[in-house]
Amino acid sequence: MTEREEGAGPVAGVLLAAGGGRRLGGRPKALLTHRGRPLVEHAAQVLRTAGCERVHVVLGAGGAQVRERATLDGCVLVDNPDWARGMGSSLRAGLASLAGTGAGAALVLLVDQPGIGAEAVRRVLGAYTGGRSLVSAAYDGVRGHPVLFGAAHWAGIARSASGDQGARAYLRAHEAQIALVECGDVARAYDIDTEDDLGHLE
Repeated sequence: MTEREEGAGPVAGVLLAAGGGRRLGGRPKALLTHRGRPLVEHAAQVLRTAGCERVHVVLGAGGAQVRERATLDGCVLVDNPDWARGMGSSLRAGLASLAGTGAGAALVLLVDQPGIGAEAVRRVLGAYTGGRSLVSAAYDGVRGHPVLFGAAHWAGIARSASGDQGARAYLRAHEAQIALVECGDVARAYDIDTEDDLGHLE
């Protein structure tokens, strides 16, 4: 466990679950079924199990149906009306929703990566040291999700996040500051993007 800065605030989980599943025939990814429940419910539970007491879920496509069909008790539901513009808008909405909560960092998980479970999230959380932290899971040394952003980075990430790039440009510019945490032995970082990918769901 990495030693934290004195007064470092808690880490909030931010689940990006707004995608419309364009290559899945327009089925919202949050509502795909995995292990008998909506994917968004599964992913929110992963964050909670790993130790994120506060979980903000960013909704977009099918947001009303998600609210009706998924059990997300205790989560803060964040609507992103601009979800169709890509992941960048959802990341901005998720970070903005943490203002005033006292969170010292945001751990961002994507709803369409069910192969990433609580153990990988715990490892990334374990490398959090304070508001200037930048931590990323790695798979055979290659950066992936989840990613932890200390609060000192939120404004810069929000300025640079656009389209489907999310925080990619910001992370490239701050590569030297990123602590990589190997998770390839406990997680599989596939995405559910196409009909073929649905075979990963259980």
